[in-house]
Amino acid sequence: MRRHIAIFAVLALSAPVVLSAQDSNDVKHDRKEVRHDLRELRGDRKDIRHDTRDIRQDRRDVRQDLKSGDTTDARRDARDLRQDRRDRRHDVRDARRDRRDVRQDRKDVHEDKQEKNDSTK
Repeated sequence: MRRHIAIFAVLALSAPVVLSAQDSNDVKHDRKEVRHDLRELRGDRKDIRHDTRDIRQDRRDVRQDLKSGDTTDARRDARDLRQDRRDRRHDVRDARRDRRDVRQDRKDVHEDKQEKNDSTK
């Protein structure tokens, strides 16, 4: 019986240490996710700027080709314009998702910190 009490006492005293370490890992993991999502968001914004420049150039090319009467080049440039617009829509959607992920991950970090502070009181 004494052994059982001693084992129970050791387990009861070590549980907060294990839980504290787990909370610390949760916070680190959430912060790492925030950094990763911010990196992806920066990449998406860069892609959006690049696609926007391409769209402007393709519009100029289509107008110039139509003005000069070159319908074959105009069709090719219009096809390229549609592809660039599609790429930009995709990048905008990705950026929106990444912003949402960053908000959620920051919220998780805040909640994990609150739980950690509440458990140490």
